[in-house]
Amino acid sequence: MTVPGPGTQADLLSPEAVADPYPLLAELREHDPVHWSERYRSWFVTRYADVDAALRDPRFSSDRISPYRRARLDGPDADPGVRAAFGVLEDWMVFKDPPDHTRLRKLLSRAFTPRAVERVRPRIGALAAELLDELSGSADLIGDYAYPLTASVVAELLGVPRADRARFKEWSDRITGLVFGGMGDPDRHTDGAAGMAELTRYLGELVARHDREPADDLLGALIRARDSGDALTHEEVVSTGVLLLFAGHETTTNLIGNGLLALLRHPGEPAYAPGTVEEALRYDGPAKTIARIMVADVELGGRVLRRGDRVFLCPSAANRDPEVFADPDRFDVTRRPGRQLGFGIGLHYCLGAPLARLEASIAIPAALQRFPALRLADEPLRWHPVLLSRGLLRLPVLTT
Repeated sequence: MTVPGPGTQADLLSPEAVADPYPLLAELREHDPVHWSERYRSWFVTRYADVDAALRDPRFSSDRISPYRRARLDGPDADPGVRAAFGVLEDWMVFKDPPDHTRLRKLLSRAFTPRAVERVRPRIGALAAELLDELSGSADLIGDYAYPLTASVVAELLGVPRADRARFKEWSDRITGLVFGGMGDPDRHTDGAAGMAELTRYLGELVARHDREPADDLLGALIRARDSGDALTHEEVVSTGVLLLFAGHETTTNLIGNGLLALLRHPGEPAYAPGTVEEALRYDGPAKTIARIMVADVELGGRVLRRGDRVFLCPSAANRDPEVFADPDRFDVTRRPGRQLGFGIGLHYCLGAPLARLEASIAIPAALQRFPALRLADEPLRWHPVLLSRGLLRLPVLTT
């Protein structure tokens, strides 16, 4: 492999890097850990120490939507649908800095405490069993198992009727390019905007239904926060509902899929080990990169990142840094728990991490216990061609 350097175009969306980004990330981490990509007009940061420091540094801002909207979507020629879609994204907590981030996170944090999440354990187990009962012969562990499981869990938490849940797969697939940076697709904004409009319209109707018939679910809690003067607007209720329905299953679907793939490729590793989920997060986690915008000049790794620059922090590279993890390219569920960054760290540490960990800790071993002969089917694996996330389009397996 050509060693990436300041003049080399390291492309994480090349077919080779989409299939397996880790060799390229390792070369960047060793030879150009704060790498400028002319292709993406962005920095890529790959060393653990640098990623960890940047995630804690408020000069690396999460507010990457507002600058884009102002620069690209406020003019008369902008597509109104795309502008509206980015307006929804702009209200997402994950794209906000304090004080708005603090306000929204405080309102949502009550629903995602370990104690609150533990209450849904029986339901997760029952859903996993139901889905596994329907599998036989050949199956797709993403479309037939991981996705419907995680989508059903978050939909139930929000009070979405069961009959409506199948529609979220299409909406989520269309929004993925809008949120996760499928830069190779020129239509990702218009198609994602159409999916966002449909999902937002649906959530608006669901909020109206909850207004007429109050319910004791997460969406009802958001509405009560709006009505009790907790500074949550109607638009924020809808936008937060969209965020939870999208992010609440997307990351966990990928965690379950990637974790099952790692175990199928390493059949000697125990699925029930206490460290299985943490090692899945470290070894091949769902967060390939995390996007930030510089709000001040910062020197990092001998390079100067200027105010306004876009930065992709790479937990996928940091989590295989040999300075932190011994034999980092080896999948080892008995590894001593380390400081993996799969859910981020600091102010923007993933709010849904307890729920994602619980779902994965149930779903991964349940599949392998139900089908002891489970193995990969003889067909190529295909991954989502996006910059921010790491997830399979399908996970084809044979159950017998």
